[in-house]
Amino acid sequence: MGDLSIQPNILVTLDYELRDESGELLDMSEGDEPHPIRYVHGYGMIVPGLEMALSGLRVGDEREIVVSAEHAYGEHDDGLVMELERERFPDAHVEVGDEIVLESSDGEEIVLNVVELRPDCIVADANHPLAGKTLRYTVKIREVRPATDEEIDRAAADLDEAHEHVHGPDCDHEDEPLRVIGPGAN
Repeated sequence: MGDLSIQPNILVTLDYELRDESGELLDMSEGDEPHPIRYVHGYGMIVPGLEMALSGLRVGDEREIVVSAEHAYGEHDDGLVMELERERFPDAHVEVGDEIVLESSDGEEIVLNVVELRPDCIVADANHPLAGKTLRYTVKIREVRPATDEEIDRAAADLDEAHEHVHGPDCDHEDEPLRVIGPGAN
């Protein structure tokens, strides 16, 4: 199995450091509680640009991989920044950096990050916190093995769930009212 390379239906375990364009460390797998990335290749379980760049690598390979915003979490969309009336949060103590979860009438949850507090409203952003950023990964491949049928089924189910509904030009409920189901700290 030493010659096995990363390809679809392969379970990959890798250590990583994630930095932004300026070199600021955003996340890493080492530390007090190591958390390497484990995923089944080919199911969109990690950002697309990183997944594409890992194809063909083998155990022991180390790389620096630069992923543009377009191939990571997308460009920042100003249309996803919204002002929420404070009356919607009568008993909540909300601070910048908190997450607020809203629910549409069809049960879809939307996570917003609080970015600003004003006397009359809370400014929240539905973009991923890394949207609009070029990401620099330093990776070391630790394990490459065929994924089990169960791992593949779980990866495929997660992919299906992620693609069940994507807001687009034909979406018929983008402007429907959202219900606050709770603020929560990060």
